[in-house]
Amino acid sequence: MKFPMEPYRIKVVESIPRTSRRERRQILEEAGYNLFSIPAGKVTIDLLTDSGTSAMSDNQWAGIMIGDESYAGSKNYFHFEKTVREIFGYKYVVPTHQGRVAENLLFSTTLKKGDVVPNNIHFDTTRANVEHNNGKAVDCVIDDALQPRAEHPFKGNMDLKKLEKVIREAGAENIPLCLMTITNNSGGGQPVSMDNIKATRKLLDQFNIPLYFDACRFAENCWFIKKRDPAYAGKDILSIAREIFSYGDGCTMSAKKDGLVNMGGFLCTNDHELAERITNMLILIEGFPTYGGLAGRDLEAMSLGLREVLDEAYLDFRIGQVQYLGESLIDVGVPILTPPGGHAIYLDAKEFLPNIPPDEYPAQALACALYEEGGIRGVEIGGLMFGHKDPVTGEDVWPELEMVRLAVPRRVYTTSHIHYVAEIIRDVYERRESIHGLELVYEAPVLRHFTARLRALNG
Repeated sequence: MKFPMEPYRIKVVESIPRTSRRERRQILEEAGYNLFSIPAGKVTIDLLTDSGTSAMSDNQWAGIMIGDESYAGSKNYFHFEKTVREIFGYKYVVPTHQGRVAENLLFSTTLKKGDVVPNNIHFDTTRANVEHNNGKAVDCVIDDALQPRAEHPFKGNMDLKKLEKVIREAGAENIPLCLMTITNNSGGGQPVSMDNIKATRKLLDQFNIPLYFDACRFAENCWFIKKRDPAYAGKDILSIAREIFSYGDGCTMSAKKDGLVNMGGFLCTNDHELAERITNMLILIEGFPTYGGLAGRDLEAMSLGLREVLDEAYLDFRIGQVQYLGESLIDVGVPILTPPGGHAIYLDAKEFLPNIPPDEYPAQALACALYEEGGIRGVEIGGLMFGHKDPVTGEDVWPELEMVRLAVPRRVYTTSHIHYVAEIIRDVYERRESIHGLELVYEAPVLRHFTARLRALNG
């Protein structure tokens, strides 16, 4: 495909660190082969996450200068509340400093021990927050989502038969809500169709189960609906967003993604009683309801970012940039999850490194190889992140997908940066037989991939 032109001019620049291969090899060893433990000043192209790594616009920076830091009733809060209600349509808006706090507030006030929360696929913090609150997180994504090379326009879709089975087996009274992640991050940044959202809502209505969205990449999901569903080709992104959220009862949002800010999030609901419980918990752990752990200037930047993300020219470029990287890799035979997602390219580590077994963490080994080769930092989404021991048998359980996610920050990197990334991945692919697995030497009891330490199995 032809690379789309950046729909912006660069006003401020930041130097990019450069290191030698020898330095990077030593850095990896000192970091315990965990890319989260590598200082950002030693990373050349940082694709670890698209969360909180966006470049803010001149308009957002201008908005920061009118931050009202009043403890209660900041004018920026009311601007933020109005923006969220106009886009998402929910009655109650609760600001938080990031998405995982919104998840914790939601699950700590709705779950009792043994409750089940279905989702298309839970992301790591979502699953951890469900389990921390004594619930069980169950994935109900369509089978095509688990086939890296399956070509389906909406691989994030909920499998309604799986969902109904979960409801009937657990009992509707033990399912306080169903979650739907748009786009579906753990499944490759894949979108959910409007028809699937409607059908999920209809099924849940039969059992009186609320539907909540993990909405952190909602605008990207709207773009895919517009481009892939002829019924929505003539609709603007805001109209599509409003329709999506009209089928829900609330949402959690990490605004560090499609809010185009470095810090911020929120929780929405139409349930008055739940909103009161959440607000009481918010005051205990985050702050007063009109700031929720954020400065007034952060609320203003978030308000402006939520409007900027609806710009179709921006979305065309943002998703086009990711697709360009994906197609550049496909052209040279690098195995990736297809079709390319909205915010990231996912390298298929099982096919990339078929010689490395699951218990030697092939995706983590591949992520480390990319850093050693060219200073590129991605993140493993595979056995290190989602592997665990069966609580009954004690046997290792490995996820079906073993991937390295290369998440592209918004409005940060240019065409030449993307070319560099593609070249480094190609070089690693050409020497893939020389890459060895890893052995886990330390793990935390929860979200182990953030702090784990490993060593190389290279003899």
